[in-house]
Amino acid sequence: MSSRPTLATVARAAGVSPQTVSNVISNPHLVAPATLARVQAVIAEVDYRPNTAARRLRTQRSFVLGVRMTTDMDGISGYVLDHFLHAVTGSAQRVGLSVMLYVADDATAEMRIWDQLLAEGGVDGLVLAHTHAGDPRIGWLTERQVPFVAFGRPWCDNGSRADLGTHAWVDVDGRAGVRLATEHLLAAGHRRIAFLGWPKGSGVGDDRLAGYKEALAACDDAPQAVVLRCDGSVADATAQMALALREADLTAVVTVSDAVALGAHAAIREHATYDIALIGFDNTPVARALDISSVDQPVAEVAERCIELLKQQIDTARRRQATPETTAERQIVVRPRLVERSSSRTPIPADID
Repeated sequence: MSSRPTLATVARAAGVSPQTVSNVISNPHLVAPATLARVQAVIAEVDYRPNTAARRLRTQRSFVLGVRMTTDMDGISGYVLDHFLHAVTGSAQRVGLSVMLYVADDATAEMRIWDQLLAEGGVDGLVLAHTHAGDPRIGWLTERQVPFVAFGRPWCDNGSRADLGTHAWVDVDGRAGVRLATEHLLAAGHRRIAFLGWPKGSGVGDDRLAGYKEALAACDDAPQAVVLRCDGSVADATAQMALALREADLTAVVTVSDAVALGAHAAIREHATYDIALIGFDNTPVARALDISSVDQPVAEVAERCIELLKQQIDTARRRQATPETTAERQIVVRPRLVERSSSRTPIPADID
């Protein structure tokens, strides 16, 4: 039986020093891209696995990130976070870190869990999701100088972008995504386009609504905005869409999420007298199964950037240095893309002006 490959084995095979291999594993940002790629290829080829116990003793680090697992969301709404969780785990593994999942009923319970984990040295940093206006967790972590990154920017109480905080976060540009979807429908000739969104005051929802309004305002023969709202569930989206179909002559609908798109799809099939174009948001398996066009969130890219930002903080804290990056460099907005399917290629009825 061949012996287990060591760090020295990798160094010899890659033609670099053992310290370079160590940097590739723990501080890849210090390594030149070509060297990084060569060493990573050797690590994969020989199936090298660092001795985690030895690393923990040597560095006084756990090499573990904490992530809260959310269990109270349905399959459609929870798809993005499930996808994000898998992507974060993979991104962390690629830089020598592990992910520990935990559950908590609310922010207070979560902070109690953090207190215990940090006291025991159980985690080096945390990845947050579901941040919101006035989120107490942000202040708790900032005050204690705990490395963390959030998936999603903070929002003001009125749902505006005014206060983006100073902590690290990565978000998807929902405004740009919905604007892209609306522009797609406008380019196809639609001029009676509705937006079916969440209740007013949702930071994410209002930001996506703004993208819809921006697209309409930029159109030469600007159509009137038709804003519909629902509580986000499939059932209420179906009800609100059915009501709108009785009161307005619509040819297309852009929705705030795929769960809402599913409800709109059901109402259109049952109540519309002609086909109505439809675009969702999130590009979930439901959208793919029903051939509904949808704005795709690049979750894998978001996860990778989150891990990059978090690892920078962890490494900086270990060296007891001030964080060198500016706030702008630690707050990243990723642009989504529109995935076109048959639902948005619906021809405009001849009797609709």
